[in-house]
Amino acid sequence: MTASQPALVLCELADARAHGAESHSPFCLKVHRALRAAGLAYTRRHGARPASFAAYNPSLQVPVLLVDGAPVADSTAILRWIVATRPGAFAQPDARATSEAWLWEELADTAINGFLVAARWADDANWPGVREAYFGGAPWPVRAVVAPALRRGVVRALVGRDVWRSGPEACWRRFDALLDDLEVRAPREGFWLGPALSVADVALFGQLWSVRLDLTPRQRDALRSRPALDAWLRRVDAATQG
Repeated sequence: MTASQPALVLCELADARAHGAESHSPFCLKVHRALRAAGLAYTRRHGARPASFAAYNPSLQVPVLLVDGAPVADSTAILRWIVATRPGAFAQPDARATSEAWLWEELADTAINGFLVAARWADDANWPGVREAYFGGAPWPVRAVVAPALRRGVVRALVGRDVWRSGPEACWRRFDALLDDLEVRAPREGFWLGPALSVADVALFGQLWSVRLDLTPRQRDALRSRPALDAWLRRVDAATQG
């Protein structure tokens, strides 16, 4: 690495480019695109499961960014490190706009993520494809026993998050209403808060582009049917390829 940049290693799970993204994880996808948009070179380290990186993150989650070997865990913490390191990459005109960008980042990682998780783990129509994508290369006992047990745990957590508490019909009504609101809000040109990329763009992109993948066809088609929202996503995709 050059003297101006530390050595960066992004710890994550399997590559998901076969499905149209660098990672199945929307949080890892957010970090990939933020690093590229900021002009930061990095290498990738893949693990079979989040616990592969337990030495760097006791919460057993990815992504973890190693900065000259020192771990920065959690996608929001990584994004804040990127902003501190390359402030010009996501600079906003004033403090108010900067705060609004982080509010959108929080909404993406919490509210929108709940619907993505439900689409992958709770939706019966999507589960066979998701199971194959996540566990297709695993031994038979993992596919037959571990995967269904993990699914039951994720669905219980979705109930606790109030995403799946009232069942699938209520969940997808709320999801469609959220997409309608985002469609009205989506910029017809430029990016979420104006002409420059912000942390709002990369965070919202991470979750919504993950919805847009073929793993969740019903939710993908619902998103693509919102033309302004889908056009903004494609602009962010082009702007963050690096």
